[in-house]
Amino acid sequence: MQTFLVERDLPGISMADLHMVTAAAVRHSAQMREAGDRIYFLGSTFLPQDGRCLCLFEAKDTSTVAALNAAARLPAIRIVPVMTLAMAPVQMG
Repeated sequence: MQTFLVERDLPGISMADLHMVTAAAVRHSAQMREAGDRIYFLGSTFLPQDGRCLCLFEAKDTSTVAALNAAARLPAIRIVPVMTLAMAPVQMG
């Protein structure tokens, strides 16, 4: 399993529509898992000033993530594998 980032261009989207995008990703990932595909929606970050939404998925490959977005009719500029880096808190002084 790998983590993938889906970049979406959603300029001017309302908060209600943004919630619908998230709900569609959650719903379709559950449906795909029921059908035997291992895919998980991990969450998203929205950049309102840029109209960009960055969604994270865990799946076996890019094509599985692409299939989810196509089935959910969600726009995707690109789908790329990513690595999450966690850092320990830095103590000051």
